[in-house]
Amino acid sequence: MGIVSWLVLGLIAGVIAKVLLPGRDPGGIVGTTLIGIVGSFIGGWLSTKFLHRPIPKDFGEPSMWIASIAGALVLLIAYRLLFGNSRDRR
Repeated sequence: MGIVSWLVLGLIAGVIAKVLLPGRDPGGIVGTTLIGIVGSFIGGWLSTKFLHRPIPKDFGEPSMWIASIAGALVLLIAYRLLFGNSRDRR
């Protein structure tokens, strides 16, 4: 996959993670994309480390999407545990 594919995957995974865990987190589209990209790497690492599944090379592979979204959710939950949910402050 090329860099553009990783950016698109990260953006979509980050958006899905934010839809599943709504809240007012800072960052906007850039933050969502970064959460998704880093989450994709986390999901891929967790998948290979603990589930012994190789990282697929195909952009349309469902296991890659699931791992990316799961990684983005883990990252978003960790962010909220460390820094709190900004929705609670208002």
